Amino acid sequence: MSALADSTPVAAAAAPVPHSPGRRAWQRFRCNRLGLVSLALFAALLLLGLGAELISNERPIVARYEGRLYFPLLANPADSAIGGLLPTAADWLDPRLQQRFAQGSGNWMLRAVNPYGASVIDFNAPDTYPSRPDSAHWLGTDERGRDMIAALLYGFRVSALFGLALTAIGTLIGIVIGALQGYFGSRVDLVGQRLVEIWSGMPELYVLIVVASLFEPSIAVMLLILSLFGWITLSDYVRAEFLRNRNLDYVKGARALGLTPLQVMVRHVLPNSMTPVITFLPFRMSDSILILAALDFLGLGVGEALPSLGELLRQGHDNLDAWWISVPTFVLLVATFLLLTFVGNALRDAYDPRKG
Repeated sequence: MSALADSTPVAAAAAPVPHSPGRRAWQRFRCNRLGLVSLALFAALLLLGLGAELISNERPIVARYEGRLYFPLLANPADSAIGGLLPTAADWLDPRLQQRFAQGSGNWMLRAVNPYGASVIDFNAPDTYPSRPDSAHWLGTDERGRDMIAALLYGFRVSALFGLALTAIGTLIGIVIGALQGYFGSRVDLVGQRLVEIWSGMPELYVLIVVASLFEPSIAVMLLILSLFGWITLSDYVRAEFLRNRNLDYVKGARALGLTPLQVMVRHVLPNSMTPVITFLPFRMSDSILILAALDFLGLGVGEALPSLGELLRQGHDNLDAWWISVPTFVLLVATFLLLTFVGNALRDAYDPRKG
């Protein structure tokens, strides 16, 4: 008896503590090498896009002229402040400005790796636009004379941030509408489903064409219109999860304790209904990037003010001999979709309870 009594606490202490479902899902995701590497690569691409000014920019990061430091990335000085005659902003690609810096012994500038911004046109290109890759433009220029590396960097940033914003807004709207329908059910669910069916039947492309004819295409208009339709699919999954969880014992216990419907939904039902939301996030972001690229290809996207991967695809379509436009853009888009797909598949397997 004494030996048994002595061994029982040791066995109980040695027993592994069960992890939470979220931690088990993270462990399963970490075991998926392809999904983990894809997430790291996509994060690296996003960081490169966010730091595009440090990689590709016509203005120096920091410059020193006659003993004074300038930070053109933050505030571009006037040409007259650095030895010029004009009161306008300094043109750092001007050969005369570069000659003034070369003449002074204490003058220097720290430039980006690629000295061209997304909207800079190289008027000194040796060939007609689009020009082939050379020592000045490693991937050539597009049909407007803009550097392709800069266009890809800034275009990817616009697409990625647009995809993140559209995914976040659509997810929030889908969670709210699906949660209200699934938790309250009855007439709320019935009326909500009929309204969702009517709204989903509206032709989204025609609405975009009408809006593009009335307003100037911009990123804000595109985000607003697409957000009105991007929540429908997700709301159905959230509604189904809330319908399944609202009658479970822990929900009934929370109601018996006097919690309000909002508290029950946010504290208890929503955390146990997030599986479809999390697993669909990479696929929704991939769809958002694809929609923006398709609309830009058709001329209904963000317009000419911002660089766009869809516009580069259209330029590649119009200039079939300029392979340096279509091939890098196509490779970047396909790589982005593949990485997001691999991350989505890994998340789906991680949240599958049947996986070991």
